[in-house]
Amino acid sequence: MRKKELYAHVLDFFERTMDATETELDFQDNFQLIVAVVLSAQCTDKRINQVTPRLFADYPTPEAMAEATPEVIYDYIRSVSYPNNKAKHLVGLAQKLVKDFHGEVPSTLEELTSLPGVGRKTANVVQAVAFHKAALAVDTHVFRVSHRLGLVPKSATTPYAVEMALMKHIPTEKVAAGHYWILLHGRYTCLARKPKCSSCGLSDVCPSRKLFPDC
Repeated sequence: MRKKELYAHVLDFFERTMDATETELDFQDNFQLIVAVVLSAQCTDKRINQVTPRLFADYPTPEAMAEATPEVIYDYIRSVSYPNNKAKHLVGLAQKLVKDFHGEVPSTLEELTSLPGVGRKTANVVQAVAFHKAALAVDTHVFRVSHRLGLVPKSATTPYAVEMALMKHIPTEKVAAGHYWILLHGRYTCLARKPKCSSCGLSDVCPSRKLFPDC
């Protein structure tokens, strides 16, 4: 199957079988979104959704969080991964939003990645969800599934290389949704250690299926 045909087949399958096209994180505005995404690095969305209600209730705006200290924020997020670093990032992020962006979350990649704790992946999530841009975040799920399905070449060994390869073939209007389709497929079906190949609707075109004979 040629690359163009593979992409068309995979995207058509996801479009027919998946309802979700956005993050599973809970948020009410762009500030809450970026805070939740920063917290979600190397942590499950379920855990973040358990932590953020109390945090957002007490610190609902950049102005409020900018007045806090990392030590105070740590108490709210102690159960997430790397809470010390994330507490520092959140306070610094809020302070920079207030100082440089009038308390508003910016929309460009350059501006977003200037914020503490915000890398390209986080920035792409915010661009796609908050500003409906054709931005594609590559996390561990997207990286793994893209390689297993043969959507990207083996030479795409970095998240950026995978992002560029996917962006080359996914139609602009499907980029944001495509990211979540691939991500959710990795989260619930194409698991890292034991993928559910027997119940996967893409196993017939997956070049990695033979690597998991017992799944």
